[in-house]
Amino acid sequence: MSELLAGKKVLVTGSSRGIGRATAVAMARHGADVVVHYNRQADLAGEVAAEIRSLGREALVVQANLESLEDIDHMFDVVEQAFGRLDVYVANAAATAFKPLMEMKPHHIDRTYQLLIQGLVRAAQRSVPLMGDRGGRILAVSGHGVDFTLPLYGSIGSAKGAEESLIRYLAYELGPRQITCNAVAPGVVDTDSARFYKGDAYAEFNHVVSSHTPLGRLATPEDVADVLVFMASDMARFITGQVIRVDGGLTLTSGPFEVTK
Repeated sequence: MSELLAGKKVLVTGSSRGIGRATAVAMARHGADVVVHYNRQADLAGEVAAEIRSLGREALVVQANLESLEDIDHMFDVVEQAFGRLDVYVANAAATAFKPLMEMKPHHIDRTYQLLIQGLVRAAQRSVPLMGDRGGRILAVSGHGVDFTLPLYGSIGSAKGAEESLIRYLAYELGPRQITCNAVAPGVVDTDSARFYKGDAYAEFNHVVSSHTPLGRLATPEDVADVLVFMASDMARFITGQVIRVDGGLTLTSGPFEVTK
């Protein structure tokens, strides 16, 4: 284990599975104590906490529906009572309905934007006092569907675009407090969410995307988590307001227009 994040207190939302889980464990592996957040899957969150503790770090498990401002406040109240401070906040949790925009109901849009945008603003408001004069890190997980249109992705893709813009404004406002704010934008990551998104077509989807990715495969959750660890560390102290692509070069290609070798 490294000590890159030694003594840091980190909160990762949506950390019971996927990128969030990998990030929580990676943060602990590099020396941080971690707040494991979940909404519904308490058993999986417990497994993550157990893995973190096996690494010799402290783990705190907190349930919260991030569409609720009251739940967000409760989550930060628990963090404040347990740790008294926070060094890194990672906004990873997301939710959406994979539907064409013409079929979206108002509650579909409300849910996605409430969680990603209103939730991030409230979380930042609660994080900043806990970071105090030491400064800190606010990180968000964006995605490939911001700059590139994807089928059935209009709601969350546009919300993550707004999230990236919000990160830049937070970076501008919080810079004087020595709080850096950045986003990472994964390409296609091999997660349960990706498998749900493509359903029975996932195997073919994996093959096609991999064939158009210079590094020749989908990202793993760990690929993204390791970049988040770096961005959370003092080594990234002068990076703020940026969106870091973690896509194996996928956005360098022209997708289906590439000649398959």
